[in-house]
Order: sequence, then structure tokens, then C-alpha cells
Amino acid sequence: MANSDPEGVDGVRMTWNVWPRTKLEASKCVIPLAASIAPIRPHSDIPTLPYAPLRCRTCSAALNAYSRVDFLAKIWICPFCYQRNQFPPHYAMISETNLPCELYPQYTTVQYTLQRNPDPNNPSNAPQLQPVFVFVLDTCMIEEELVFAKSALKQAIGLLPEQALVGFVSFGTQAHVHELGFTEMSKVYVFKGSKEISKEQVLEQLGLPAAGRRSTAGYPKGLQNGYTNTVVNRFLLPASDCEFTLNSLLDELQTDQWPVQAGHRASRCTGVALSVAAGLLGACLPGTGARIIALVGGPCTEGPGTIVSKDLSEPVRSHKDLFKDAAPYFKKAVKFYDSLAKQLVDQGHVLDLFASALDQVGVAEMKVAIERTGGLVVLAESFGHSVFKDSFKLVFEDGEQSLGLCFKLVLIKGYKVGVQVDVAWGERLKGIYKRNSSVKLSFSFFNFSFSGMLEISCSKEIKVQGIIGPCTSLEKKGPNVSDTVIGEGNTTTWKMCGLDKSTCLTVIFDLSSTDQSNVPETVNPQFYLQFLTRFAA
Repeated sequence: MANSDPEGVDGVRMTWNVWPRTKLEASKCVIPLAASIAPIRPHSDIPTLPYAPLRCRTCSAALNAYSRVDFLAKIWICPFCYQRNQFPPHYAMISETNLPCELYPQYTTVQYTLQRNPDPNNPSNAPQLQPVFVFVLDTCMIEEELVFAKSALKQAIGLLPEQALVGFVSFGTQAHVHELGFTEMSKVYVFKGSKEISKEQVLEQLGLPAAGRRSTAGYPKGLQNGYTNTVVNRFLLPASDCEFTLNSLLDELQTDQWPVQAGHRASRCTGVALSVAAGLLGACLPGTGARIIALVGGPCTEGPGTIVSKDLSEPVRSHKDLFKDAAPYFKKAVKFYDSLAKQLVDQGHVLDLFASALDQVGVAEMKVAIERTGGLVVLAESFGHSVFKDSFKLVFEDGEQSLGLCFKLVLIKGYKVGVQVDVAWGERLKGIYKRNSSVKLSFSFFNFSFSGMLEISCSKEIKVQGIIGPCTSLEKKGPNVSDTVIGEGNTTTWKMCGLDKSTCLTVIFDLSSTDQSNVPETVNPQFYLQFLTRFAA
């Protein structure tokens, strides 16, 4: 009978079930040594533990079922670096018959729930940072297309959670940031579309302080949803508070009024609009999850990120032009979007692109920012086409076939967790931590998470060449980093600005070329791999 779930509980699939013993044997493998992992793939058999993991003081690997434990001395030995680590005081009651959940052999994957940035003076008063969605709408399109795009935006806003924060930027020849908190009339901040603008300039023109310049001692007064009530909330408001204002604004929004000469393309400043949206999100507190959702109807022809001139006699670059290095705007545009990607990764925010046009819109130049932040790309012929309408709806709504990026899914919560060993561990957990009956085991999974970070620990015989997937290398060198780079490499730590239950990464490995590993008669001991994913949900 075929296995219907080849990844199992761990969500890991290897290219080889048995790895070669030497570097020479590994070089003969046609298929590379690799593992495809789903970092937050939900499974009902994964327990959630309400405390922080124990980390090795040398290699930072987490305590796991393969660690050797000296119950008398209260010491555990890391299987990766063989460092002897002392158990903390709250593990004083550990024994062969009283094991913590992470040491049970059947729990090779566990999930820990940690409180986000607790206030030392009042832990229960820690800020609850709500996700942010900034919609960026292109107005350089015909009236019919704009109507379709506005209708899709209204539907998306209605599907957002009430506490999710929403911002809106429209662009054509110029970029416009709409102040949703000013309800008396339509108030807009205008940015010139032909000039590249930095994050600091955006914040200065909008009258916003940068998140990094805020005091770190405690939390600012008036903090609401992770933002000061008097500044950022002028532009980012809860969906329940700004839905009527935003719907009215969309009803009044018209196509770009700047005249277009005959035989020329419209002036479209896509790059400036995305820079302004990223700069606006720069005022958010660190760790805040956010998505920039751009609806684009054509190629950028104005300012940074330009891919073609306004003259219609000049066609948009083709694959042949890129291959022959005959695309005059390509390298400069890629350089701009590469800098934008670095800013978004540093902030931990995601860029999504929904493009509907008969001609190209510049995805080849923009893909670096989308890939590194874990964003989505949907291409269609029209905003009224079912490809766009259905895809855009599936991003926000909840359902089996939907991404459900706005919804949190809780499977089981409470003492009765289905298997006897979990109920027993619930009692043991109380004994070790000396807590009352409020301690619970829960299985909680989230359809979408922000600000993810992946760390890979492996045995000294294994080297990491890189990762193929929606992530960015943090350039954290170590003894397990291979000299050969594939994908995002030169590190053992990666950042994932956005990841969902279907996110999959492929990690490429290699064996170290030590003298001992090249001896045919030498049999390497067991190899160990650990994938540690931290994320905010």
C-alpha cells in the first residue's frame, strides 16, 4: 500500500533515504543530497509546548529526542557538537520515567509557543502586533480595468480581520499616499514619480518617526496594536475603522489624469510607489508582519525601476534581448529592486504582485524583491479575468484550497489531546514547572506567519550548500557552510519574511572532504539534521 503522506509528521522529504559514507561516494550521486522541508506544515501529531526550547551553548541546537541524557548529573549531550549542557533548575525532576515532551522518541518535531517581547514590568501588557496590508493600485489603465481592480480591492478589504491594519497607495505619473485617518476630506501626500526616494525621505515627508529611533526602554505611551496612535495610525487603520472610508475613496478614484502624448506610453512610476509603501511600513515596530499588495496594469516607464521608454515605437525587452545583454534599462532596474528587497527583508515585510496586462509589466526585474520576501505573483490578461479574480479572492478567504493569509487555524486545545502519552506529559509538565492546573497542551497552527527565521544544525561531516526557495541568506558563516553555493547560501541561517502552510524549501547538502571521510573503510557515524524555524503568527 502506497504511503499517502511521504513527508510524515516532520514535513521533510529526502532525495536519498541512505546517504553515502564518503565524499568520493557522494560525488558519484547524480541526484544531489537534499531535503525538501515544509517549515510550518500543520499536523495533528505535533505537540505545542508552552515554554522555550533548551539550546546548546556551543552550536545553539535545540534539545531533541536524539540527545544523550545523564539523569543523575542532570546533563544532556548535544548530538551535533557533543557539548555537555546542564539542565536548568525547572528540569530538576527529570528522570527516565519523567521525560519532557521533546525527549520522547516519537516527537521528532515539536512546536514551542513563546510570548512576543514581554514587558518586564507587566508581561501581560505586551503589545499585540497586528498584521498590516498596504494596497498599491495602478491608475494608469482604462476605466473598465480600474473598475475591476477597485472591485477586487473592496472584496479583499471585506475579508480582512477587523483588527488587521490597512494602508492605501495609488500611483500613476506620481505616487499618492492616502491618509485614511483624516475622515473630514480626502487627504493625499504626493511623491514625484521621476525621482528615487529613500526610506528616511518618505518618513520625513509623511511626518513619521523611524522605528529604529524609538526608545527601547519599555513601550511608548499611547501604543495601540504596536503603533503610536498619533502618527502611523493616520495612514494605517484597522480594517473595521477604515472600510467605509476606503470604499468611498475607491469609488471616487479615477484613472491617472496626466495627459499622454500620441504614440507614447503612460507615465507609470511603479518603483517609486513600491518604495513609498516600503518606507511607510518602516515606521512600524520591529517584528511587525506586513504585506505590500501591488496591482499593476503595465510596465514602469517613469523613475526608478523603469523597464522601457515612453515611446511606443520602442518595444519592451524580450528574452532574446536579455540573453544578448541588449536591454538598456534592465541592469539599473534590477539594482533598484535589489535594494528594495534588502529593505523589505530587513523590515521583515512581503511584496506581492498581481499584474494584469497584455504586454509585459517587468516581472523579470521585480522578481528579486518578490522571491526574497516570499511574495506571490499572479499574471493575467485583465483584472476582470477569472485568473486574477479567483486568485485574488483565494489569497484572503479561508478554505481548504485557499491560502487564507488572514486567518488563524486552531486544531485542538486542552488536556484531552488524543493519545495517552500526551495526557501523562501534561501532568509531568506541571511537576517539572511546579505550575497549577492552568498548564495546557495545545495544537495550534497558523495559515500564515510573518518574520520567519530558519536555522539548520547538522553533524560536522555535513556541509550546507544553500537553499532554493522563498528566503534570504543572512550570511552567517560557520563550520557547516560549504564553499560551493547553490541558491541562497554562505550561511546556516535564513530569513523568511512570509511563509504559509504550503511553503516549501529545498536544502542542498554536501559531505565534508576530510581525510577520514575519504577512507573507503571508514564508516561515518549517524548523521543528524535539525531544522529550527522561528516565526510570528
